[in-house]
Amino acid sequence: MHKSKPAVLIAQLGTPDAPTPQALRPYLKQFLTDPRVIEANRVIWWLVLNGIVLRTRPKRSAALYQRIWTNRGSPLLLYSEAQVRGLQERLGDGAVVELAMRYGNPALPGVVDRLCAQGVDRILVFPMFPQYCAATTASVYDAVFDYIKARRVVPTFRFVPPYPAHPAYIGALAAIAREELTRLPWKPDMILFSFHGIPKRYVDKGDIYAAQVRETARALGEALGLGPTEYELSYQSRFGREEWLKPYTDDLLREWATYGVKRVAVLCPGFTVDCLETIDEIGRESKHKFQAAGGEDLRLFPCLNSHPAWLDAMAAIAREELAGWMS
Repeated sequence: MHKSKPAVLIAQLGTPDAPTPQALRPYLKQFLTDPRVIEANRVIWWLVLNGIVLRTRPKRSAALYQRIWTNRGSPLLLYSEAQVRGLQERLGDGAVVELAMRYGNPALPGVVDRLCAQGVDRILVFPMFPQYCAATTASVYDAVFDYIKARRVVPTFRFVPPYPAHPAYIGALAAIAREELTRLPWKPDMILFSFHGIPKRYVDKGDIYAAQVRETARALGEALGLGPTEYELSYQSRFGREEWLKPYTDDLLREWATYGVKRVAVLCPGFTVDCLETIDEIGRESKHKFQAAGGEDLRLFPCLNSHPAWLDAMAAIAREELAGWMS
């Protein structure tokens, strides 16, 4: 019989410590040196990264982060911390809940060290990526395995598997969408599910991300009672010049505007918390592009964040994977 509590480690991608070039440079360096994120010749990429990208991108990225930063800090961090509190309340004394970032702070190794110092010997890693992708989900696995390789005594780890159509996850997305739809002063001509994109060659090499995105879109469309012509999925956040998964969100929005679509509601089901890619990229930039092409209004629905339906869903998923560990 185990005497120590298990822990649930909420694993999020990360955020810079501040919206400044000085803070963005180490954050971007850690992110862009991950071979899971950038699959390229390491020597050539090192030269490009250090000779060009890290000289120019930190300043541009800092300017973008400044547009979404709150007086309490990064939205991604604040929402993630709220998720930790909400899940802890729901699990009670059955488990300890902590937050760890793949890039930036709080860094995963330090968080696990702290848990081990408290006597925790079983950890459930809960990636905040509903759809599996090597650049996100597997990268978190890498961080855990790197931790294990560097230490003599390690806790036992479990991982929450991808949950692209888990009823609790889809139910939480649908609950938020229905709430937001009732608040709209107009009926959307179209509903868009926008997911983070990845290079097409990653999928060509076997990544299952696109298939799981389609699974989520199909399940969410059914949960909302939408017909196949009432919604579409797209991919955002393209980086670099190579071909990424299509359709691209901004291209599709411009196309819709040209065809007479005037009002669009956008959901970002792949993001469990609002962040730069949702608040600014969709809520500001994509909205401007849609309106410039002839659209009237674009409404970004909030992500799962700390909505009670998602906190309940997180608890349900965690309990499934903690089976045999919680008293």
